[in-house]
Amino acid sequence: MADGGLQGAGPEMRPAVAETYGPADLSAEAVFAGGFINFGWWQGVGADTPLGERERVRSQQDLYRQVLGAGGPLGGARVLEVGCGLGMGCALALEEFGPAAVTGMDIHPQQLERARAAHRGLLAGQPGRLRFVRGAAGDMPFGEGEFDVVVSVEAAQHFPDLVAFAAEAARVVRPGGRVAVASFFTVDDAPGRAAELAGLLPTYATGLDIAWPVAALTGALEAAGLGAVRAVPVGEAVWAGWDRWLARLWADGTWPRNFLTAYRRRILDYYLVTARRAEAV
Repeated sequence: MADGGLQGAGPEMRPAVAETYGPADLSAEAVFAGGFINFGWWQGVGADTPLGERERVRSQQDLYRQVLGAGGPLGGARVLEVGCGLGMGCALALEEFGPAAVTGMDIHPQQLERARAAHRGLLAGQPGRLRFVRGAAGDMPFGEGEFDVVVSVEAAQHFPDLVAFAAEAARVVRPGGRVAVASFFTVDDAPGRAAELAGLLPTYATGLDIAWPVAALTGALEAAGLGAVRAVPVGEAVWAGWDRWLARLWADGTWPRNFLTAYRRRILDYYLVTARRAEAV
């Protein structure tokens, strides 16, 4: 599996994930223009700014820029993205941040096939700097300390085991290396949060998204031995702009607009979570 091949059964996927990122091909939906598959970072986009595909793509690029920047200086670094999808963020990292190499890991073989097709020129033109590998967040096919930075953008809401993810992230990042994760989580672990979200958003009802509290991730990272763990709520830069974009495609009262509702009800928020592995003694 370490060579990125797709032979054999591979890691097990939950059915909703297998369908959404396989035959349904979420990356082809107009709401995710450009193929990044994230809600976007809309800070600096005024309420009166007309939104088109260019603005939408930029919002998704800007979310990656926030996460990659939180990973620290990437010049000459070996970077792993967990849940890379079509690899658009991997390509952006190579083009703008100057890492030595970027590895995109995803659990879904069809996503990896699409990523290789989308970046055929980059793979051929800069051999050794980009690769796509199949693996699960809780079972990564890499050696200890293989990466300087581990990032994940809007994938952690799908991870079935945050403890396993945190342990693997801590294992594959080198001493002194950094971890940066962006995704949406419940604001607390109050009873009934999962049911509230399932009633608002079918992605939770079907099991595509999991109602993890943000403290579950920060606690898992700390338990894995990582330090300087910090979770910063960044919903102000995400939710309103995301809802404005959704309004182009979805009417008021339709379920995708309930992401903003969940935020306003203080059920759900978007977070940038960072951590660091201690230097070797």
